Amino acid sequence: MSVPPYHVAGMAAILSSVYAGRRIVQLPNFDAADWVNLVRTEGVTHAMVVPTMLARIVDHIENIGGGLPSLRALSYGGGKMPAPVIARALDVLPGTNFVNAYGLTETSSTVAVLGPEEHREAHRSEDPAVRARLGSAGQPLPAIEVDIRDEEGNPVATGTSGEIWVRGEQVSGEYLGRNSRVTPDGWFPTNDGGSLDADGYLYVEGRIDDIIVRGGENISPGEIEDVLLSHPSVADAAAVGVPDEQWGEAVAAVVVPAKGQTVDIAELQEFVKSQMRSSRTPDCIEVRDELPYNETGKLLRRILREELAESR
Repeated sequence: MSVPPYHVAGMAAILSSVYAGRRIVQLPNFDAADWVNLVRTEGVTHAMVVPTMLARIVDHIENIGGGLPSLRALSYGGGKMPAPVIARALDVLPGTNFVNAYGLTETSSTVAVLGPEEHREAHRSEDPAVRARLGSAGQPLPAIEVDIRDEEGNPVATGTSGEIWVRGEQVSGEYLGRNSRVTPDGWFPTNDGGSLDADGYLYVEGRIDDIIVRGGENISPGEIEDVLLSHPSVADAAAVGVPDEQWGEAVAAVVVPAKGQTVDIAELQEFVKSQMRSSRTPDCIEVRDELPYNETGKLLRRILREELAESR
């Protein structure tokens, strides 16, 4: 256990271990070296992490060598998983079954799952559409319906980004002392952005509030971060929108250098521009030692947005 037990993911991991009769080992505070050492010394077979944790775990294993022979299953969730990170994890831990689960507290946790075989199939595929599934949250569970809708609540075309809506008996959509957000016909707007491909795979793009609106164009920070993370000099990255007189919002990014690497900002901007439209290229990039995360591993974009806006 390396996520807080008050979080729905932590509670689900605890309960599933209790039901399976497993011995539970708790890691009070996350540190990649401590996590790897605990797995090795305690013979941990099942674990759950958030994407940031997995990136640091993979970095540590690559630095010290060796694997995690006891680890049979590793689930992850709680945020968008960058495709380069999970691809490296599959290479470093070939004997581990990876499971990506997307869900919310309001939906009684899991809504969609990308299973172990789907991970392996996507990882070894030469088909770009299949390989892209490494960055997906998989397909909705049988008892759950998922729809992607625009700002007016109307369904959008396959492959088009919008807000993720879900429906099913496990969906509560309620908070104590507040009215339910579930519509009369049972649909719950998650406030998460995403899209569905032709085969029903769900791609989670982040919170709707995090979308960058530049000159009327909606830009997902996640797609910019994926490109930044694919550069060999970058270990961690975040993209946010900051106020801009001309465009309404400008794209700003913060990157953490990979160990032993130096980031060339101009070269990194050209790298992004070569793979994406110019409107998605960060207008400014800052280099920092680390990014701000909360204790559940979620990136604190609001803090970055405020800091970058003040520095412009």
